[in-house]
Amino acid sequence: MTVAELSQDLVWAAATALTVALVAFAIDLARLAGRRDEDRAIAPTAGRSAAPAAERTEALVAAGPASGGATTSTAAGGVDAGAAGSADGPAPVSRKAANIGISLTWLGTALLLAAIVTRGVAAGRTPWANMYEFTLVGSFVALAVFLVVSLRRDVRFLGSFVTGLAVLFLVVAQNAFFVAATGVQPALQNYWLVIHVGVAILATGVFTVAFVTSVLQLLRDSRDGGSAVLGARGWRWLDTTPRPVQLEALSFRLNAVAFVLWTFTIIGGAIWAEDAWGRYWGWDPKEVWSFVVWIVYAAYLHARTTRGWSGRRAAYFVLVGYACVLFNFTGVNLLFTGKHSYSGLEPGD
Repeated sequence: MTVAELSQDLVWAAATALTVALVAFAIDLARLAGRRDEDRAIAPTAGRSAAPAAERTEALVAAGPASGGATTSTAAGGVDAGAAGSADGPAPVSRKAANIGISLTWLGTALLLAAIVTRGVAAGRTPWANMYEFTLVGSFVALAVFLVVSLRRDVRFLGSFVTGLAVLFLVVAQNAFFVAATGVQPALQNYWLVIHVGVAILATGVFTVAFVTSVLQLLRDSRDGGSAVLGARGWRWLDTTPRPVQLEALSFRLNAVAFVLWTFTIIGGAIWAEDAWGRYWGWDPKEVWSFVVWIVYAAYLHARTTRGWSGRRAAYFVLVGYACVLFNFTGVNLLFTGKHSYSGLEPGD
């Protein structure tokens, strides 16, 4: 087996681990939703002793992880094991499935990192010079952002969606974007490949997690608002997620970080373009759409911080911005011809 073949096998191994993690996170959400239904059914008949426990559960759903005081085991927007497990209340909800999901996500992320490293060894260069490699590294960054944030706060409710997107991206990369591990054309043999493209991948990974958070914000807001579709029993897992205002705050912080990285991406690209092509800006399709992405997210941050845009309007802005990110990565490479064409499916000549 060659190093390049090992890299491919590691990608499939990572996708497998992440798929099992997705299932584990989904089971956790289902268990939390089932416990909420039980609490609601018990509360009216359990007397005064059961009511405070149910109220504590509702408060925890709104507030997220507890801090200070007695030691608790709390899901983000989930059930407080200390309160729910008291003598007067129901037994605590097991979070073993969520913990298994986190462990498998760490495993899948480590396998994906190994796949990226071995891809770089096989190609003899930095492993993010085409769509296939960009997808692998972008998926890795999104997973890493999720795991790093999970070290500081309980965001296991995002697990199914982040791992699901990562699996989707990896499968598409293997089946649609794959190219052999080879060298690159002279224009890419520059340290700016590491800086410019590397920062772009970091920004894309953070944008991805922010996008997932905004989607959940819209779904939870619609359910709370009495949506006929999302109010159905099959969507009751949304009640276990933080409230829309908390999801929006998390999305805003992530997008602010990603925007700074994307700004540096454009600046670095302009410097590299001047060095390679003798001009800072040439309205190449990739340059234009990178600027469009910047404009959309700049408008989002401006509208939210100075114009008071919040709630659903802000979330829709994030969805539009991420759609532009995806089109910049796929549509521009596949539909247009320009100086960035070597970032598509085929390596440069």
